[in-house]
Amino acid sequence: MEFKMKPETGFTVQLPYGELHIAGEEEYGFRPYQLMVSSIAVCSGGVLRKILKKKRLEVEDMTIQTEVVRNEEKANRIEKIHIHYVIKGNNLPKEKVEQSMELARKNCPMVQSVVESIEVTESFELI
Repeated sequence: MEFKMKPETGFTVQLPYGELHIAGEEEYGFRPYQLMVSSIAVCSGGVLRKILKKKRLEVEDMTIQTEVVRNEEKANRIEKIHIHYVIKGNNLPKEKVEQSMELARKNCPMVQSVVESIEVTESFELI
């Protein structure tokens, strides 16, 4: 990837899906911490969805909610991300969803990339 500076507003990068604007201020683009949290949450959710599908569990819809704890004293670093899945489906056994979440955590490259530096916790509810 090649990131190009935009005068005083951040950077852009051309990706196959389109142009991504990244900046420290929201009015100019996505903030880096938003992209990091999004990458971790959506990667984890995508892996979870694939595992549930392989187990032939019918998922109609999934929403991912996140809560982020940042440490202002240490450059505002991300300390913790809590991922909460709201999963809608038919006949979803709680135990199988829990097992699937554990597998997803072990197989999500983004979660595994930050496992030593950011605490990632997960929960879910079935509707």
